[in-house]
Amino acid sequence: MTSVLLVGGSSEIGLAIVRRLGLAGPVSACLLGRDRTRLEAAQRTLEAAGVASAGLVLAEADDCDAHEQAVASAFAAADGFDLVVIAVGRLGGQAGLDAEPPECVEVMRITFLGAASLMLLCLRRMRGQGRGTLIVLSSVAAERPRAGNAIYGAAKAGLDALAQGLADAAVGTGVRVLVVRPGFVHTRMTAGLPVPPMAVTPEEVARASVRALDGDAHTVWVPGRLRYVFAILRHLPRSLFRRLAL
Repeated sequence: MTSVLLVGGSSEIGLAIVRRLGLAGPVSACLLGRDRTRLEAAQRTLEAAGVASAGLVLAEADDCDAHEQAVASAFAAADGFDLVVIAVGRLGGQAGLDAEPPECVEVMRITFLGAASLMLLCLRRMRGQGRGTLIVLSSVAAERPRAGNAIYGAAKAGLDALAQGLADAAVGTGVRVLVVRPGFVHTRMTAGLPVPPMAVTPEEVARASVRALDGDAHTVWVPGRLRYVFAILRHLPRSLFRRLAL
């Protein structure tokens, strides 16, 4: 049986990944998150899909002091994990310079600091067990933050860079880090926002993520053609990039 820890236990993309794994064989999942009611609801949806429960662990992404105990509890209860999915983030601060400073700080704390803290602690545990894969849900916004999404994009860029560096640090330990960079995904978090081209569903992100587990990729773009779009966008002069309606 494949054992999974979903950090951000009510994440629609994270839950889709767990369900997708369940199509290939028996899976047990431990859900770590801040809201017990939402975690219990997520647990029920997984059980309905045939995924066994490995428990719930409560922890706030914004409470870094509590992360070590929460991660230790999850790993101890399940006797380690084959896969850890980091699905932590908060969208906000879309007004950029005009956004409320407390909102911007919260987005950065949760999306980078909180997610990074949890990722580091999980990776240490996985290195200790000598096996496993850690999936980090990043974003194409990390590749080149834009004026209209600067706060979230910068936070994801920090997490993405840290994940890439730790992936290299983990080589030879038996632990693999896979960074997943979706574009716009139809979720609760993006409800009501303008939908750009190449938008995807959580299920599409899950399908690409699980497929990548069988290969040796370190980064996955969803949809895949965004890799080529950003190969161009990352090299555009800023005077041109800032004019694009992105």
